[in-house]
Amino acid sequence: MANILSTGTSALMAFQRALSTVSHNVANINTPGYSRQRVDFEARTPSYIGAGYVGNGTQIADVRRVADDLANARLIDSGGELARLQQLASLSGRIDSLMSDTTTGIAGVWSNFFDAVSGLSSNAAAAADRQNLLGQGNTLAARFGQLSGELERMGREVNTGLQAGAAEVNRLSGEIAQLNARIGNATAPPDLLDRRDQLVSELVTWTGGTATRQDGGAVNVLTAGGQPLVVGSQASQLVTTADPYRPERLQLALQTQGQTIRIDERAVGGRLGGMLEFRGQVLDSTQSELGRIAVALGTSFNAGHATGIDQYGQRGGDFFTVPAPALGAHAANAGDARFTASIADLSALDGRNIVLQWRDGAWSASDAMTGAAVPLAGSGNADDPLRVGGVALVLDGAPQDQDRFLLQPTAQAAGGLAVAITDPSRIAAASPLRAEAALDNIGTAKPSAVRIEQAGNAALLAPATLEFLDGNQYMLDDDGPFTYTPGATIQANGWSFSLDGVPAAGDRFQVSPTGSGSSDNGNIAMLAGLADAMQLNGTSLSLNGAIAGLTTAVGSAARQAEYAAGAQSMLHEQAQAARDSISGVNLDEEAANMLRLQQAYQAAAQIISTADTLFQTLLGAVRR
Repeated sequence: MANILSTGTSALMAFQRALSTVSHNVANINTPGYSRQRVDFEARTPSYIGAGYVGNGTQIADVRRVADDLANARLIDSGGELARLQQLASLSGRIDSLMSDTTTGIAGVWSNFFDAVSGLSSNAAAAADRQNLLGQGNTLAARFGQLSGELERMGREVNTGLQAGAAEVNRLSGEIAQLNARIGNATAPPDLLDRRDQLVSELVTWTGGTATRQDGGAVNVLTAGGQPLVVGSQASQLVTTADPYRPERLQLALQTQGQTIRIDERAVGGRLGGMLEFRGQVLDSTQSELGRIAVALGTSFNAGHATGIDQYGQRGGDFFTVPAPALGAHAANAGDARFTASIADLSALDGRNIVLQWRDGAWSASDAMTGAAVPLAGSGNADDPLRVGGVALVLDGAPQDQDRFLLQPTAQAAGGLAVAITDPSRIAAASPLRAEAALDNIGTAKPSAVRIEQAGNAALLAPATLEFLDGNQYMLDDDGPFTYTPGATIQANGWSFSLDGVPAAGDRFQVSPTGSGSSDNGNIAMLAGLADAMQLNGTSLSLNGAIAGLTTAVGSAARQAEYAAGAQSMLHEQAQAARDSISGVNLDEEAANMLRLQQAYQAAAQIISTADTLFQTLLGAVRR
């Protein structure tokens, strides 16, 4: 009877604990990262009674969580990549909205400005049209500044995100290290293992990377670039440090074993990697291209404006103020070298950031993003400046070996573009020269507008008279004769024009400077076509093309990130489903287990009741 009672009691206790495990599973169905637990039963050691062995009931061998390390690893990796792509898509989408929206983008005010230029060319002496051009110019410069400011604010948001992310990474790393120490070599509670796996998953969503289990049960976590975040019970500290070229920009570094190791931006995944990728590949390129367009507009418009004559009869000055390329010295530079930078070749200006390094007595240049070598020419003095990426650099001071500089040709230019004149009469709408036919000419030839070919020619504004000896020859003042072919361009002293019609012998044409108060529109008409002039990318791209290309490039980057995030989301859902199919709590299964265990529990209780009845019968027989 004692054996029956002991067997029933063992079954009762085992089924009770199994029921507790089932209820624990049901209670945690919504707990993130929870793995269902399963009770393993085993028979207790039987007793030998001479004729054989009699069983002694059951006992619980183990309460273990149902988990698959491969499925968990796949889910962790997928979560890190999804977080990176979602972060990249979110930030890129904001820039896309900024650039493509008609209210905040550049295209609308750009068109308005050149419409105002065209409008003035129709009536070059109109004060209202001149004032409108200045107003549209200020609006366009302000829009460049607004966009530049918004992009800079997004850069500061990335800094803030890196700081917040580093703090969260350190919290998660510290907890994982503590759990590694608690788990050690001992048999760990299943809930503790689930907690650690959930923390690892959250950590990888911030940094990307991998988690590997080492001997003894501890889990090591590495970044996507292989830098250790957690090794056993030791956690590294993730910190932010100032960029050595641009102190306002933060970078990530690991503090471990007394050393601070900078993390390559390309070796970080997760949300932090998405922020860094956005900043390096979308934000920086957008700032550089927006600045390149601003520089191209200001430089080319100024050059054209300088060839014209304003209403005071003076040569045109700068219409726009254009910032010079920015240069940042590395914080570790030992020499006193400094550079003065200027735009040398607009067609070669690509806007990419370049690192200049003094090494072994010579300067070298490399792409700041990829590290690829960039062609560099010149010695660096005023007569022979260094030339790289369309920029001329004049060196002042002496560099030391390994000194470095970051050249940003256009990244900061958009915010500095401004209209340089306030007086509408200073708009140089008129051509500096005009060609007129003598009143007594008998031929049918009429001169076109004079085109300026060499604005710096010393004799550009000197009056000149052309007199045709016959239909095929002409004299220029006292020089000549020169051969004339119908329709050919006549050139001299840095100017040119053509004739429409046929000149006759004795016909004269006077080329003279334009005076004050002129209604001539030759120069402003030339400026009206500037947006379509091929000036960039080796004279294969116009300013209008660059504007369209910027909007398209930003939109394409945003769409690609969005599509990639959508695809990764599907993969992550599949990984989650695969993990849940193994470790997730199934209510139907748990209900079936509960019913089965409840019946077993009742049967075990009946065994105890039967043993009690037998025992009471025996006691009653003894009492008699």
